[in-house]
Amino acid sequence: MTAPRTAAVTGATRGIGLAVARRLAPTHALVLLGRDADRLAQVAAELASEAGTPATLAGDLADPRDLARLAGELARRPIDVLVNNAGIAPAAPFERTDDATWGRTLAVNLTAPFVLARAVLPGMRERSFGRIVQIASTAARKGYRFTAAYAASKAGLVGWTRALAAELAGTKITTNAVCPTFTATDMVAEAAASVARRTGKSTEEATRAFASFSPLGRLLDPREVADLVAFLASDAAGAICGQAIAIDGGETAG
Repeated sequence: MTAPRTAAVTGATRGIGLAVARRLAPTHALVLLGRDADRLAQVAAELASEAGTPATLAGDLADPRDLARLAGELARRPIDVLVNNAGIAPAAPFERTDDATWGRTLAVNLTAPFVLARAVLPGMRERSFGRIVQIASTAARKGYRFTAAYAASKAGLVGWTRALAAELAGTKITTNAVCPTFTATDMVAEAAASVARRTGKSTEEATRAFASFSPLGRLLDPREVADLVAFLASDAAGAICGQAIAIDGGETAG
């Protein structure tokens, strides 16, 4: 019996990352990354399957020492699929986006995916197979108010994904970015609460405002994003490389 492929998922304890981990669990050995070791252990126990109990790696991707350690751990494992999902989305007017916010956002959303992909790529080349999937955002494709740091990080993620795809042309390794619109996750719930505090609107009103960006008229379900990630991680997607695929109901179609 062929051993299952191994998939590493960052930000795997909630939201899109958890949905991706659940989607891949039946067919892949998993390595789950996140900041909360206890929560990682809970998710690993939940996702135990015929492919085994997922391994867990705890650390803060914004901490250069943690990032170097996590990259080293992944480099020592046969990672066939890397899903760079972990992200943060601070919101502030441009002139009130301070250096610390800018730096941490780029560290988590842009630098960490770069470092982790660089760590696993040599092993993918040795095995002549690999899938690197970035969770970007519609913010990489259009402008939203108060998202300068977030939008820059996601646009950068798409940019280096395309550059890496050009280097990988002709191999059996692909890299793509998925660009979801607002999704029903803790991150969006926290953003809605923040908007409510600043504007006096209710959290429900803020959530409806986020949902209204998409022609769908609703937030995405994280499982919809996970299904696309699972496809991109599969053999069937071997001809797809260097793409920034919007999953937004047509929001960025024009």
